[in-house]
Amino acid sequence: MLHHFKDHPESVGESYLEHMGQAFSFGSAMVLSGIACLLHGFFPFLFVTTGSSTIRALHTRMVTHRSKTARAALATGTPAE
Repeated sequence: MLHHFKDHPESVGESYLEHMGQAFSFGSAMVLSGIACLLHGFFPFLFVTTGSSTIRALHTRMVTHRSKTARAALATGTPAE
């Protein structure tokens, strides 16, 4: 049963708590950006670039993190996702 909590975080080179922190960080950014996008729909002069810049920043964080994980996996010989 515990492997359900460990398998995916380990596959991306994180502990359970590290993975939780990353997920909360990404989720919070997406929720706040989503609210900004909704407000932008009503008031087009507000939050003009918030949605797109948040998406770019989160993508960069995820791709950068995966690259580090992949390099670490190659160095240690362990599989990475």
